[in-house]
Amino acid sequence: MAWKQETSIALATVLSLLLVTFYQMIIDMGFLDFTPDYFLSIIPKISNHPDQIHRFITSAWLHGSWLHILGNIVVIALAGVPLEQRMGKLRWILVYFIGLLGGNIAWVLTHPDSISPTLGASGAAFGILGAYMACWPNDRIEFPLLFFIRAWPVWGIVALKLGIEVWVIFEIYSQQSETNVAHMAHFGGFMLAWILARPIARGAPSELDDASDISMAGSNASKAARDAATAKMGSLESDPWTEAGDGLKEEAARILKRLREEGDELETRRAWLEELAEQVLCPVCDGEVHAIISGQNCTLKCAHSKNHINWP
Repeated sequence: MAWKQETSIALATVLSLLLVTFYQMIIDMGFLDFTPDYFLSIIPKISNHPDQIHRFITSAWLHGSWLHILGNIVVIALAGVPLEQRMGKLRWILVYFIGLLGGNIAWVLTHPDSISPTLGASGAAFGILGAYMACWPNDRIEFPLLFFIRAWPVWGIVALKLGIEVWVIFEIYSQQSETNVAHMAHFGGFMLAWILARPIARGAPSELDDASDISMAGSNASKAARDAATAKMGSLESDPWTEAGDGLKEEAARILKRLREEGDELETRRAWLEELAEQVLCPVCDGEVHAIISGQNCTLKCAHSKNHINWP
């Protein structure tokens, strides 16, 4: 739905994680004879079985507690949204899944004989930080760090959070102790996304290492997205009614004239196209014409067939 309506995939992901946690809470009350942890989480001992491959994905939507999910959605929302603006939706989705897969694979490889269920979106969250660090480390994002919520540079957030993970991993392995937190999954998700992020980000709305304004991540990202939308605006020189041999008249002709004079900005073009849609009919079938909004762009299309008119 977020993809169709051109809204944030990162925020939609946060919502999906919260919804699944809500369903987990209902199931835990005993309403259903089903334990999702044992059917959908990563269990390294059996993860190499072909019929268990789904666990590498489904485990990232399960969490052990509300505190567990809170830590992940803070990263996915606060770092994920500006990263999505930088990279674009499709690249962001790819990075997210690379992070969750990297985390789960790292955990399975380092704990091959474990039969304990492992769950959570931590690998994906650290993957977001890894991709951000690889591509735009100087961006500043509002983030709770060291008991303060302020605009921290991405490299600073990564230095602290990843530094803690590396230190804890060292302590665990040096003392041969156990923990119920999958720190290797955090590290694996970060590293795989960090390695692959720059090739993925080539051609993204924002240029790599763009640091012309690092006060807030969203400023450059929003400008890049607007520039990309402006570049996609079609030409107004010709129109389908004139090409069909039946040029517009009276009020419709006046609106078309104003559209051509003022339609070089996204907002004004959209306003005039929406007004024009109310005055014209499809030149092919005489059906209604609708103004369709896709992202920041507006296009006129026939209500009966998209092949009749798709302008500009």
